Amino acid sequence: MSSKRFRFVIEYFGVFVGVILTALALVLFLIPNKIVTGGVSGLATVVFHTTGFPVGLTMLAISIPLFIFGVKELGIKLGAKTLFGIILLAVSIEYLRPIVEPLTTDPFLASLYGGILAGVGTGIVFKSGGTMGGSDLAAQLLRKFTGVSSGQGLFIVDAFVITTAAILFNIELALFGLIGLFVTSKVIDVVQDGFHYTKAAIIISDNPEQVTQKIFDDLERGVTILNGQGAYSGKERDVILVVVNQSEVTRLKTLVRDIDKDAFVIISNVNEALGEGFKNLSKS
Repeated sequence: MSSKRFRFVIEYFGVFVGVILTALALVLFLIPNKIVTGGVSGLATVVFHTTGFPVGLTMLAISIPLFIFGVKELGIKLGAKTLFGIILLAVSIEYLRPIVEPLTTDPFLASLYGGILAGVGTGIVFKSGGTMGGSDLAAQLLRKFTGVSSGQGLFIVDAFVITTAAILFNIELALFGLIGLFVTSKVIDVVQDGFHYTKAAIIISDNPEQVTQKIFDDLERGVTILNGQGAYSGKERDVILVVVNQSEVTRLKTLVRDIDKDAFVIISNVNEALGEGFKNLSKS
């Protein structure tokens, strides 16, 4: 099997696994407890508990036209994996609901563990290059037609769905839905980025050669030298850029301080670092 075909199979398998986990989160925790965390699944949950119409069919009735309109307006880049995810999620929910029992009737536990499981599933889908349509697609369309950012569009969509749940169910259940939404978003970040966040450090020192050599010797990290100039003094100086693991930050600050206690150091979070010393770019 060629590497391209192998990657294709792995990606679709990843979408499959992620969708099944998301479906389990919905049928084991969220749907039976009326926990609405936004998106098409949340709106379908509201419709199910107010009219009895099946969740999966409601999701298809909303997501398929949204996908078609999205392809028309945003282009074919949405891809077959999105359509695969949309259909598989709806079918999985309708298949699983009659054969599995909810694991809890406590709304807090349902929002917590449902959020965790949905976050793991959605994160796997995203990491596999797919989506399940829903809020993400609606947010992209809002961005195109209104100019709001994707993040603002996502907030608008989810806020509308959760507000609807608050009106038709009650405020307390809507608040549990917000807990589930928060947990899901955080778990998605962990699945995609991992627990060990990388740090980027920018160092401005009067002794750049010594600092650079110390980083080579003690941390065994590569360093990039940027050309900088002080705006007030007009003096040209080297600016050191280095990326390290979180566990190496204290050692980095210590070695810089030992060489130049007046050095200026900026340390910021890096969501992902690819290449030598970090995750292999070909496996990302």
